[in-house]
Amino acid sequence: MNGESRLIKQLRMKKVLLIALVVIGAGFASAQSKMAHLNSTEIMEAMPSYKDAVNKLQTFEKEGYEELQAMKTDFDKAVQAYQADVQSGNLTPVLQQSREQRLAKKEQDLMERQQSLQTEMQAYSQELNKPILETVEKAVEIVSEREGYEYVFDRTTLMIANGPDITEAVITEIMRIESESATTPE
Repeated sequence: MNGESRLIKQLRMKKVLLIALVVIGAGFASAQSKMAHLNSTEIMEAMPSYKDAVNKLQTFEKEGYEELQAMKTDFDKAVQAYQADVQSGNLTPVLQQSREQRLAKKEQDLMERQQSLQTEMQAYSQELNKPILETVEKAVEIVSEREGYEYVFDRTTLMIANGPDITEAVITEIMRIESESATTPE
């Protein structure tokens, strides 16, 4: 029993020593990693290309809304005319059924166009956002490589953001990239 107890103590000691080494090693490894954070919202709002994309998207949305409003107004007028004809008794059953089918078709077209515009809006948004996100990613890579950061976190998703804030450096880099791409012919 005494030999068994001694073996258990040795195993426990080895386990404690191993855990201590892992903790110390992890602390050493994390001390070697340089981390920074940035504010993606602030970066996006500073970008001329982002502002331009927002304006384009708003214009597209406004035009789509106006188109839907025109379709709805046309549908509402057709419904009112139909109701007036029904109340006056000017429609035969065949004409009434025909008008109801046309109204149903107009309503279906309106709903389909609304869904189509939503899909187009999402696709257009993705199309506009892709080069913006690529520029942000490129600028973050340049700044983090230049400053030696291995990890860069977005402050908008962190509860605590200690360490260097590279937001301004990234914005400066984005301005340089966008300026160069504006002067470079495509």
